[in-house]
Amino acid sequence: MVMIANVERFTLKNITLLWSRLNPAMKESKMCVFQSAVSAQKAHIGESVVVKSTSIEATRTEKTGQELDDPAYRKVDLKFENAVEAYRSKKNSELLRAYAVFQLCSSNYIVNHNKQIMKYCRVILGKTLFEKVMKASVYGHFVAGEDAVKIKPLLEKNLSFGVKSILDYSVEMDISSEEAKEVEIKSLGGTESEPFNGGPNVKFRPAYEFGDRREHVMSARTYFYKDEEMCNDNLHHFLDGVDAVSGATNATGFAAVKLTALGRPQLLLQLSEVLTRVRRYYEVLSQGYGTGRLSRVDFERHLRSFKLDREERQKWFTILDVTNDGEIDLLDWHNLLEVNISLAKLLRVPNLKTGNLEPLVTSLNEQDVEQMKNMLHRIDTIVRYAKKKDVRVMIDAEQSYFQAAINRLCMEMMRTYNKEKAYVFNTYQCYLKDAFNMITTDLALSKREDFFFGSKLVRGAYMEQERLRASTLGYEDPILPTFEATTNMYETIVNEVMKSINDRPKGKIAVMIASHNEDTVRYTIEKMQEYGIKASDRLICFGQLLGMCDQISFSLGQAGYSVYKYVPYGPVEEVLPYLSRRTMENKGILAKVKKEKRLLRAELKRRILNFEWFYRPPQPNILSSK
Repeated sequence: MVMIANVERFTLKNITLLWSRLNPAMKESKMCVFQSAVSAQKAHIGESVVVKSTSIEATRTEKTGQELDDPAYRKVDLKFENAVEAYRSKKNSELLRAYAVFQLCSSNYIVNHNKQIMKYCRVILGKTLFEKVMKASVYGHFVAGEDAVKIKPLLEKNLSFGVKSILDYSVEMDISSEEAKEVEIKSLGGTESEPFNGGPNVKFRPAYEFGDRREHVMSARTYFYKDEEMCNDNLHHFLDGVDAVSGATNATGFAAVKLTALGRPQLLLQLSEVLTRVRRYYEVLSQGYGTGRLSRVDFERHLRSFKLDREERQKWFTILDVTNDGEIDLLDWHNLLEVNISLAKLLRVPNLKTGNLEPLVTSLNEQDVEQMKNMLHRIDTIVRYAKKKDVRVMIDAEQSYFQAAINRLCMEMMRTYNKEKAYVFNTYQCYLKDAFNMITTDLALSKREDFFFGSKLVRGAYMEQERLRASTLGYEDPILPTFEATTNMYETIVNEVMKSINDRPKGKIAVMIASHNEDTVRYTIEKMQEYGIKASDRLICFGQLLGMCDQISFSLGQAGYSVYKYVPYGPVEEVLPYLSRRTMENKGILAKVKKEKRLLRAELKRRILNFEWFYRPPQPNILSSK
């Protein structure tokens, strides 16, 4: 029986052992398996978090000397008020459509009843006319087109104005909330299932009332698990997305991937619990010896309590001390689990309520093992194919109860495939309390093992849902308490990443600032100046959604900064769930929509007064190459 813990160490050696047991045909696979994301402390607002003697405050104030004379910095309008620059790439009809869509998004009635309105329009107008109306309105504004062929003209036009693309096939299951809950709970093993590790950890338990992961979420695309065949279909869609990036963007863009589309969510849930508990186990154990590091003597003393003989104790220390420095630290601990060692009798942790020792991990059944193998194979297939096509992959973040597993998988893909360049990018949600510890641990791992580190920084898309779930089920809210606290975390991480960029050889670290917040973008650009990072270095890039914040994207792109649009595509009727959420999101950011409407009016007025009634976008003068 293969334990879930046994897929935690995602090295080439161990995956060969594991997969040879599961499927002899996979012996030559270069697939990786999971490692533990270990963090020594929890990040709290108001505390000074120290990582290897570098404090947040020191990171914030450190500069590299004189500010740069960067041509892009001189050209860009950091007030983002230049309507001519923002909409130079768009025809008058596109400006009118954008204004009409934002006007619709300002109507509470239309936004709150958008699903019913679209449904009635579909019935009244019929399929053909309905699709034409959608393409002339909401669909045409927020979605690039039906397929890789039809989206290419838009992508090429945006690229000519300095804006590249992250492609996202945005088709989802259009099912009711009750159906979604039933599908989700079934995939998670049901509400009555026993905890797989023998002990309660409510955050990682299925809950029927939160089975519809679309509820209380504005923008994030959601996948539900029906069966393995559906996961295989999703795999082919992602591979098609890689082809689309390779062809439609000349490999300048990214392919977006969500890991919940590639396997049974229960496996991510269980793995996240294992990773979380292993991290806590290490923290308790290391803190017990006062230094945060374990010597051979200390570790063997601990293992002696489990009645392991001297040879077994030495073997365990050898497995863990991958750096051969005679001590185990939090980056060694990821090497904790080896395939041929049974841990159920060894890895036990105290139950804080009963005081009894409980197993940290337990076994998966044969179906779970097969499904885990399938998920790993799908993830590896996408990244391996993307590398072959010279396309980068952006792994999206998801709910915090899945995120530990997603983060570990993504880091292991980096360790395997990011040896020549950054093909895999991980996403960090800055509204999480442990966001700083998470990314600094991953940065340290990439430095130690000398692979390229790619990351995308976002605020986070699941705040309302996460808060409600935590309060209802009774566990600590993983989200920072205020918008200002999230901003503080975001800026702290930006500083840490830029410091790390200067600590390693140029090009080893790349980060995308995925934000619609003008203050965040301004802050990042000013910090690039301070840390000596030019726009032309292509180490820092920016990202916004298609159809939103063009005053940021196109102003940056035409100034010479690296900038991307997150570009959804797919058949009209199959992306309606995405469009429904997009209208809801615009309702929630009325201040931004108000500014965009003002800029659109200003540019339309300018063109009318200047007799530019049949305006055609010119070829731009972009300062730097792609």
